[in-house]
Amino acid sequence: MSYETLEVRTDAPVGWLVFDRPDAGNAIDARMFVELEAAWAGLERDPSVEAIVNTGNGHSFQTGLDVKQLATDREALRASSRRTRDFALRMTSWHCGVTKPVIAAVNGTCAGGGLHFVADADIVIAADCASFLDPHVSVGQASAFETIGLLKKVPMESVSRMALMGSHERLSAERARQIGIVSEVVDAAGLRDRARELAVIIAEQDPARLRAMKKAMWHALEAP
Repeated sequence: MSYETLEVRTDAPVGWLVFDRPDAGNAIDARMFVELEAAWAGLERDPSVEAIVNTGNGHSFQTGLDVKQLATDREALRASSRRTRDFALRMTSWHCGVTKPVIAAVNGTCAGGGLHFVADADIVIAADCASFLDPHVSVGQASAFETIGLLKKVPMESVSRMALMGSHERLSAERARQIGIVSEVVDAAGLRDRARELAVIIAEQDPARLRAMKKAMWHALEAP
């Protein structure tokens, strides 16, 4: 499959899923919704891929739904509303049932729906210039899926502060590391190299055991 909004490639044993709408902050438009599900599925099937790195081109990692498109495209708005209403989001690796380890390498701004990809990654690292915010409340929307997802990793007070403060609360990469959103902060120029290094180390382990461990940990988070 050819992609218009993503850069998807294999650098065995690492697969790369890169958001590629830099002029739009890598926001998710109707086309990217379709391509994300296909890209995750393709990397999951690829026998040469043992770990996946998710990052972005340009100055943003991921800024959530493309509100400009939703404001002008009624069909895109209806489709987005249906996905949310029916809990049918198919954007992240977790949404798409990816069993391989996923590393999110946050290269810049991660906002709103972009937090899905951070919450649903197995390991998150960030460039020293990265920032995190949840502007939903500032634009008249409710933050739900993103904040609930982050609660799997981060103390509730930090998550609720982001959600309630909206665009007035922007976390630096270092602050995100301190509260557990990310596990490592690196120089921006070395972000992809470090992400690949981690992915290669992971890929050296037994793939069946990696999948079993990931399944057990993520199912534990969903259990009562």
